[in-house]
Amino acid sequence: MDAVDKDGGVFFVYGYGGTGKTFLWNTLSTSIRSRNQIVLTVASSGIASLLLPGGRTAHSRFHIPLNLTEDSLYTMSRDSDISDLLKQTKLIIWDEAPMIHKHAFEALDKSLKDVLCTDTNMADQPLFGGKVVVFGGDFRQILPVMQGGSNQDVVTSCLTSSYIWRECKVLNLTKNMRLLQGNNPSEIQETGDFAQWLLDIGEGKAGGDNDGDSEIVIPHDLLIHDSSDPVSDLIDFFYPSFLDNFGEQDFWSERAILAPTNEVVDDINGHLLSLVPGEEHEYLSSDSVCQDEIVGDDVEHNLYSPDVLNCLHIPGIPNHRLVFKVGVPVMLLRNIDQRNGLCNGTRLQIVSLGKHVIEAVVISGSNIGFRTFIPRLSLVPTDKRVVFRFKRRQFPISVCFAMTIHKSQGQSLSRVGLYLKDPVFSHGQLYVALSRVKSKKGLKILILDEDGRPTNVTRNIVYKSIFSNL
Repeated sequence: MDAVDKDGGVFFVYGYGGTGKTFLWNTLSTSIRSRNQIVLTVASSGIASLLLPGGRTAHSRFHIPLNLTEDSLYTMSRDSDISDLLKQTKLIIWDEAPMIHKHAFEALDKSLKDVLCTDTNMADQPLFGGKVVVFGGDFRQILPVMQGGSNQDVVTSCLTSSYIWRECKVLNLTKNMRLLQGNNPSEIQETGDFAQWLLDIGEGKAGGDNDGDSEIVIPHDLLIHDSSDPVSDLIDFFYPSFLDNFGEQDFWSERAILAPTNEVVDDINGHLLSLVPGEEHEYLSSDSVCQDEIVGDDVEHNLYSPDVLNCLHIPGIPNHRLVFKVGVPVMLLRNIDQRNGLCNGTRLQIVSLGKHVIEAVVISGSNIGFRTFIPRLSLVPTDKRVVFRFKRRQFPISVCFAMTIHKSQGQSLSRVGLYLKDPVFSHGQLYVALSRVKSKKGLKILILDEDGRPTNVTRNIVYKSIFSNL
């Protein structure tokens, strides 16, 4: 608050789940806005932005380009509405900062200097044009996604490797506020031990101090084992009396099965969808190559036929063929209407299935119960592994009995089932999956070895060099 009133500065609030980051953002925002001053609250993901008062995704608020480089700037002119807003802003809060590439923060710094400062020598200007900026997050969680990147590439892409970090004051939240809500000493002790175990996993200390890829042993009471059909047992634990509770919104909002890969998630979703009573509705996409790709005679159009495009399965883009039933939980794959809680990662339950729109009700976040109509959208993948640009017109949702660990980041659930048919493959994945649950009793883990048999050993990946500058 002194920085807001007088000195300015850049801060990073570092704390794991339950230490009160969201409470802090709410308190800061309320205090400053009560004085009729402006606070901009943004987050790196749509789900995280829903927890902030007046929250928006950083990409939406600052017009961040999808493909960033070290020379990127945000699309704002000195006389634009966003520039006028930034000039009057007293504080910028950016939550879940560790999951975004450092180029996003550096581009904001350069853009604010360009908009707010009259001196043409950028080297002499204060960071972010003198605005107070507070970042927040947990470097134990998933870091920026670098396709095909090495350990060093991922660490180098983080905020801690940016020139901004040298002038960033780190503030640590260390008290787990959830422990204060226990009703008896044994419950508090169990929650404390579980929280410490999670921290040891996130920092690479579980099973002995290690760096990079290591194996850890999962406690016996968290495992599904000694079963002839462990996958069915996992489903029964998280979706008990499946058919009896099928129509209840609360039944879906507080539980989910997590897995590292889309392939495993699709298998679980397909299996559970087959158990749901009712008529299936099939929706096929319309796929076509973007017009700017069709230039000259050097393009082999047969390679980009609709049949080829229909077969492409790309993360973040709905499949060509979608099958739904009324009552099924689904996840939104695009930011559509943040004010009403319709963000990438929002979970909904289907109410009715039309030919051109799907009616659904929100079952997660801050707008539970809100009804909406979801249309088809034209979606262009940004995956660099796709060497040409194509457009898929499809409903931006997917069945969500299970979800990937990446999609779960930022959510809190009462029951979490972690299905490790394949081990985790990036920094923080195991920690994120295990820390989604609110209490130890709501967590069960199924680990399969190479022969498909239940085991108690799994992989944990931690890049400890990320902690060296904290």
